[in-house]
Amino acid sequence: MSLRSTVRSFISLAMLVFGVALMSSAIFAETTPPAGYVALFNGKDLSGWRGGNTFDPAKLAAMTPEDRAAQIEKWTATMKDHWSVEEGELVNDGHGDYATTEKDYGDFELLLEYKTVAGADSGIYLRGCPQVQIWDINQPSKPEAPDRNPNKGSGGLFNNTPKTPGRDPLVVADKPFGEWNQFRIVMVDNKVSVWLNEKLVVDHAVMENYFDKERQLPPPKTGPIQLQTHGGEIRWRNIFLREIPAEEVATILETQGKSLSK
Repeated sequence: MSLRSTVRSFISLAMLVFGVALMSSAIFAETTPPAGYVALFNGKDLSGWRGGNTFDPAKLAAMTPEDRAAQIEKWTATMKDHWSVEEGELVNDGHGDYATTEKDYGDFELLLEYKTVAGADSGIYLRGCPQVQIWDINQPSKPEAPDRNPNKGSGGLFNNTPKTPGRDPLVVADKPFGEWNQFRIVMVDNKVSVWLNEKLVVDHAVMENYFDKERQLPPPKTGPIQLQTHGGEIRWRNIFLREIPAEEVATILETQGKSLSK
């Protein structure tokens, strides 16, 4: 091999190593949480996640340990068939059970980004309860489904009683397809505030317990975060959570959520 060829080979190898280093650095940066937060998704695999579905947390807790473990194992098997990691993104193909955190959370602030496709119908379950809604806002309202209005935007507490505070978002804040949307979700006690792309869409609204037919019982005190799948591809990244201490919870509740503004 000539000296010139040797130099070219060395330069090519150096550029390759540098490119890999940059890629690794980018993934690391994307999964490094802000101060005070933890990363729920490590950008590499499904560590920390199990399967789940729209299932009453109280009924799951009431099962025998053996039956509960068997049910979770069943959900996890179908979840893993349809969720994957691609270039630091958590990807669902639109099918399978939901990606569900292994750990339960009480009062928290959740940050995440998502990107989806036409026909989207997805959401984020809080403490195992549905849900902060994600829509394709280009879908029209239909007379036969007067309470289903994707064109009002994502971020509302869709499973609350229609026409109650928080059920529909205050403004349409969704970005066009192909762009990443950013959620900031704060849940304290049974109150939820949601910002979509830095716009307030739910203002300190009561989240109803979907699993209580009379809607009298509050949501569970603790439960998992669940990323719902509902027929269309959706991608997630930068999933960070901060558990809110009791004294901060008290302040938020006393000020009707006004202390949440940033």
